[in-house]
Amino acid sequence: MNYWLVKSEPEAYSWVQLAKDRQTSWTGVRNFAARNNLRAMKKGELVFFYHSGEEKAVVGLARVEKEGYPDSTAEEGDWSAVDLASVKPLARPVTLSQIKADDVLCEMDLVRISRLSVTPVTPAQFSRLLAMSATAV
Repeated sequence: MNYWLVKSEPEAYSWVQLAKDRQTSWTGVRNFAARNNLRAMKKGELVFFYHSGEEKAVVGLARVEKEGYPDSTAEEGDWSAVDLASVKPLARPVTLSQIKADDVLCEMDLVRISRLSVTPVTPAQFSRLLAMSATAV
């Protein structure tokens, strides 16, 4: 199983909205590396939900419900979307500053390639984020 992280500005689409909707199409990704990450996602894989902007924190856990398919919001180009379902909020959000200060998490693509909106998470990083957030799966 692979693990992932998606980023969203809370003003555009927040964790609270995903929890309310329970499921959403993750559309609008217009970066080739992020698109390739969407295409690599498999049904059932777990995804951290990160609020960018002011908050800068991992706040929730989602699951891939539908694997990559053509993004209906794309007017041109070969872009993809996936469907994500909310699983649970993290008991304690994990901030970007905490991530940068942690020996395991400081190597995350979230830190290294900060503009990328969809990134893989290693099993060690996944476990560490869950531990820091006091969240059980």
